[in-house]
Amino acid sequence: MRATSTIAQALSSGYERVLCCAEIEDALALKAELGDAAITAGERDAQRIEAFDAGASPREFVEPRAETLVLSTTNGTRSIVAAAASCDEVVLGALLNLEAVAARARGSDTIVLCAGYKGVFAIDDAYCAGRIVQLLEAKRTDSAVASAVVAERFPNAIGGINARTYGPPGLEEDIAWCAQVGVLDVVPRFTRMVGAAAEVVA
Repeated sequence: MRATSTIAQALSSGYERVLCCAEIEDALALKAELGDAAITAGERDAQRIEAFDAGASPREFVEPRAETLVLSTTNGTRSIVAAAASCDEVVLGALLNLEAVAARARGSDTIVLCAGYKGVFAIDDAYCAGRIVQLLEAKRTDSAVASAVVAERFPNAIGGINARTYGPPGLEEDIAWCAQVGVLDVVPRFTRMVGAAAEVVA
């Protein structure tokens, strides 16, 4: 949830693209290649990566500091790279752009892919997926039904996110930011691979 929120916020704020990297080394290599045209950002286990220019908080990207954001996170960017390798079209959703991403998906055969946490289920992602599912009029799989049930259980977005123990203390402001619903119109979408990174633009 935090990775897609950060990407949506960055693109809405004026970054031209986000390069999503699965590995820290890939992000550093891209930064070396792009120079001042890019900044690196990311986290591992919700802690900022020491060698990077910024963390993974969407609050850090309300003003662009470069043309390109090179992002690597524990779960989200890895899932984006994996989806780019196997799906015809990839768009990124969060609570921040909930209505916009649902409108983009409406009327098409859609899979809502949750990043989870280190390869396992994470209730905050399922909550966000359920909020998307609620806005789509389509035949639902069992997992889509389950995610919608999770969303119904938490009528308040911050409650849905906090249903999971979300990282170390100190992320309360990030959680509050990510809990804003439908405040961005941007729909980030995968365009191409740039080396090992998935390029995402608005």
